[in-house]
Amino acid sequence: MPDTISKQKRSEIMRAVKDRDSRIETAFRKALWHKGFRYRKNSIKYFGKPDIVLKKHKTIIFVDSCFWHGCQAHCRIPETRREYWVDKIERNRERDQEVNNYYKKLGWHLFRVWEHEISNKIGIEKKISQIIKRMDSQ
Repeated sequence: MPDTISKQKRSEIMRAVKDRDSRIETAFRKALWHKGFRYRKNSIKYFGKPDIVLKKHKTIIFVDSCFWHGCQAHCRIPETRREYWVDKIERNRERDQEVNNYYKKLGWHLFRVWEHEISNKIGIEKKISQIIKRMDSQ
């Protein structure tokens, strides 16, 4: 099915989609910083360009959008160009798994945080506490 808007308008819309420093990612990083963790953000030195790298703790954190990463509970595939979006999101999920396997082989801790898990301050604090507990127990 052809796109319902012009190529120029589609390009404008897609340019506005952030690939880093989203509102939820920024809030999560700030809370992590306040807990005393120092990190690198969106480092191209690391495979998969993780959102957060805690090198001292050998920990990688990705803050995944429910739409772009295909959250089972919240991802709603658009009706327009449905096949394109299904393929796109499926490829994102495959890439996520490749990255997970890579860091697992290296013995790093890897956390994927869903957008819906940290949509408010309480959710952010809860998720950070879970991550710290898992880092300490491993």
